[in-house]
Amino acid sequence: MRSSGRTAGQGLRTPRVAAVAGIVSALLLAAAIVLVRLAVPEHPQDAAEWFADTSQRGSLTTALALVPFAGVFFLWFMGCFRDYVGAAEDRFFATLFLGSGLLFVAMLFVLAATAGSLLAVTGFATHSPGQGRDELWQYGRHFVLTLLSGYFTRMAAVFVLSTTTIGHRLGVFPRWLAWLGYLVALVLLLSVSSAGHLELVFPVWMLAVSGHILVSALRTRVSPSAGPAGSAPPRSHRDD
Repeated sequence: MRSSGRTAGQGLRTPRVAAVAGIVSALLLAAAIVLVRLAVPEHPQDAAEWFADTSQRGSLTTALALVPFAGVFFLWFMGCFRDYVGAAEDRFFATLFLGSGLLFVAMLFVLAATAGSLLAVTGFATHSPGQGRDELWQYGRHFVLTLLSGYFTRMAAVFVLSTTTIGHRLGVFPRWLAWLGYLVALVLLLSVSSAGHLELVFPVWMLAVSGHILVSALRTRVSPSAGPAGSAPPRSHRDD
């Protein structure tokens, strides 16, 4: 009988590429936010410019193409973080982490669907202009910006807060990263809709966390205290 390379009962190991998922998701998310902010006007009187300028609609189309990949890689980032902290996470904050993360991805996809509807309404109104064209555009514009600057940022704030608290209490986040997380959560939670591009602090925080996890994984891999081949290195991520 052919022996298997994996012993019975041995669990699956997180792929090494998962450590890069947060970096990729942060870059895609930042690009999508910038494109949406540049494409969708903040002032209602810019309706004529929106219908005349096709480059704005092109930017929004590009943003919609990036959103699904940003959401998929964000789920990878969540899985990578849970593997990083191990099985010692608090149930309360673990529930907040999972709930806010999944709601954030759902909110991201709802935002993309709403922006896509705005493009569809714009295309219909451009070919068949009528009295209600501006009203439809105003409704779609307000819906997109409200989702982005209101509900999107609040879910991101809860996710940052729960993730930072887990990392800080378990000692896997350095002090500077914990302070950065609490500051980003406070900014996202108290942000107002008029503060454009403030949502970018979330992907910046994701870059910081993903970079720290990646560096810690590389240090653990090359650590001389890893022991004999095949043995698991000690799990210590404290880096104050």
